[in-house]
Amino acid sequence: MTDRLRRDALPEGVAAPVNPERVGIVHLGIGAFHRAHQAVYTERAMSATGDLGWGILGVTQRSATVRDQLRPQGGVYGVLTAGATASSHGLVVGDDLRLDLVGAVVDVAYPAEETARVLAAVAAPTTHVVTLTITEKGYARLPGGGLDVGRVRADLDALAAESSMPGASPAPASSAIGLLVRGLAARHRAGDAPLTVLTCDNMVDNGHVLERLVREAVDAALPGSEGDDLRAYLDSRVAFPCSMVDRIAPATTPGQRDAVERALGVRDEGLVVGEPFAQWVVEDRFAGPRPAWEHAGATLTSDVAPYEQAKLRLLNGTHSLIAYAGALAGHATIAEAVADPHIAGHARTYLFEDALPTLSPPDGADLRAYGEEILRRFANPHTGHTTIQVAMDGTQKIPFRWGGVLADRLEAGRVPQGVSFALASWARFVHRRTLAARGQGADVPGGSCDGVDDPRAEELAALVGGSDMATSGAGAAGAPAPEEVRRLIELPGLLPATNEALVEAVLEAAADR
Repeated sequence: MTDRLRRDALPEGVAAPVNPERVGIVHLGIGAFHRAHQAVYTERAMSATGDLGWGILGVTQRSATVRDQLRPQGGVYGVLTAGATASSHGLVVGDDLRLDLVGAVVDVAYPAEETARVLAAVAAPTTHVVTLTITEKGYARLPGGGLDVGRVRADLDALAAESSMPGASPAPASSAIGLLVRGLAARHRAGDAPLTVLTCDNMVDNGHVLERLVREAVDAALPGSEGDDLRAYLDSRVAFPCSMVDRIAPATTPGQRDAVERALGVRDEGLVVGEPFAQWVVEDRFAGPRPAWEHAGATLTSDVAPYEQAKLRLLNGTHSLIAYAGALAGHATIAEAVADPHIAGHARTYLFEDALPTLSPPDGADLRAYGEEILRRFANPHTGHTTIQVAMDGTQKIPFRWGGVLADRLEAGRVPQGVSFALASWARFVHRRTLAARGQGADVPGGSCDGVDDPRAEELAALVGGSDMATSGAGAAGAPAPEEVRRLIELPGLLPATNEALVEAVLEAAADR
């Protein structure tokens, strides 16, 4: 059996990663993106400053897979940069592939089995920051933006029990938001040490969104005076800064794992892949100490909003448009889809005619050049981002990625043609995947005929084709019926504004195959 990558047995000639002295950060949602992004910044910050107190305890929410990948390796793993230039540092393992080892992650915990350990880590005075990458749907929000108490009820009940019986063994956590709030309560009980809670997910005003959800959870679990002490702790000792993150981190392929194994002589089960580009903008509003992320290239600023809006509307909005249109056109990857002149034309319309006029550029930023760079990044064949992967969770992404652009352009008296095409592509994607799940048509490439991968999938399915359409076959071969498109784009909570001119533009785009 091939040996696993380990800190104490690195292959000859491979630079050792940092070796943290303690856990300083607890991260909720330790998937590939965090390991290719924030963990890399933290690694480089520790390396640059010699401050080794920022080891990361990762928390994997949905399964024990990442724990089982990294724990035997002592947390060490590789980041394979796809499309790296010849001048890049790191170990070259193939054409345009560079490997860097990361040691910032100390260990990974799985809350279903290790909730007590996670709560203790959040409560520890040596922990100063909790970070999150749990995706938009991990925030357990209702369509209107408030906390879906039903989805986190088990954790809220556990919080109430832990508050009344602090010494009791904690119940396993079942949600990231619930686990976070329980951790904050544990820290408050342990002595009120300050803490910064830093969300790194793609949501407008993400820090304030998270703070509101945390407070709603406390109110639901500890109503009235029961939660007054915890609320006072949140008011005085906890900060929720906003942030913006950017790096494409596609799924690692077996071939990439094999290439790294040939180069290292050991197996890295925790390997992740990222593009050469990376950006992190953080609101400089911390409750206590933090890593010197600016020494690793992060931007610390008093106002994240201009960066956040530019990224969400330009990069993320274009990404979703290309994903839906590309999947419908039979393209398996984003790189293939953006090479399609028809799709690229609509992407440019969205970028430069719809989204760009709605933005105020951050100081010194050239947003048109940023838009062109986005298209070049999407065309990088090494990243392998699939259209079906980017297309998931549309009802959670569309309000942030296209909603603001749409509202601003309608207010300016313009019907945004790129947004109209994007909405039509999404409606056709939902239509096609839903019919495939019913056995009434072929799925998109990479689909599994199990319907739309979305937290509101049942609602969407109910809007796709009534019984009259199902029997007549309306829309089954391509475009959905007009009334179906109208129902989909008028789904409550999806869009901030519509008018009849927009609906007509979407209907026209949906009918154009």
